[in-house]
Amino acid sequence: MESLLSSFATPAAWAALATLIVMEVILGIDNLIFVSILSNKLPEANRARVRRIGIGLALAMRLVLLSAIAWVVGLTAPVFDLGLAGEPGPHGAPSFETAFSWRDLILIAGGLFLLWKATKEIHHNVQPGGEDGVLDTARAVLGVGAAIVQIVMLDIVFSIDSILTAVGMTDDLPIMVAAVIVAVAIMLFAADPVASFIGRNPTVVMLALGFLLMIGAVLIAEGFGVHVPKAYIYAAMAFSAGVEALNLLARRRRGH
Repeated sequence: MESLLSSFATPAAWAALATLIVMEVILGIDNLIFVSILSNKLPEANRARVRRIGIGLALAMRLVLLSAIAWVVGLTAPVFDLGLAGEPGPHGAPSFETAFSWRDLILIAGGLFLLWKATKEIHHNVQPGGEDGVLDTARAVLGVGAAIVQIVMLDIVFSIDSILTAVGMTDDLPIMVAAVIVAVAIMLFAADPVASFIGRNPTVVMLALGFLLMIGAVLIAEGFGVHVPKAYIYAAMAFSAGVEALNLLARRRRGH
């Protein structure tokens, strides 16, 4: 108990905790968007329950990975090398990695899954819907079991990325655990409002699917060793969301 309290005894520890919470919440946006879109494909009675299960599994997975943090860090060790030289980068180094770790393979698989899932959902959303040609975004087209399996698959990818980010910011395990718990609690609180908002606004659904496409492409790039600064990604997402908010406001004003 004393060692736990000592972890939070200095201002630097609280600053690290606050910074890590912000980072974990930002990283959790990807997870929350995916869970929201997927849960909206379920029968209405099951949506909130599946969202809680999905986010609860995300918390459990992160805590399990934190308890095996040495193993998680070991996932960055190369497991095979293609032995191919990439094109020279700006400083003479290859522009992509040819040695792949388990983390790289997980990121590539997760990125491909996100690209497939987002493309499939976009294809579904642009199909004519109903007799009047209007898309019914509330129609249930997915089973509870299938939704949970897909959520778990992406939880694994996002959880590993989240924990490796935490490891890169602090080596104090209690601070990492506290930050993960707070961040997931915020996700749990925001899940229902976010999902309801997405479900009520079809254009927001398409924007969110575009975000998932971009995140999938970034995961694949990261898996191949091409680092894309997260600040660029989230700045682009924030700008797009701001433009969409203005569109929603304009449509609402015209509606009155």
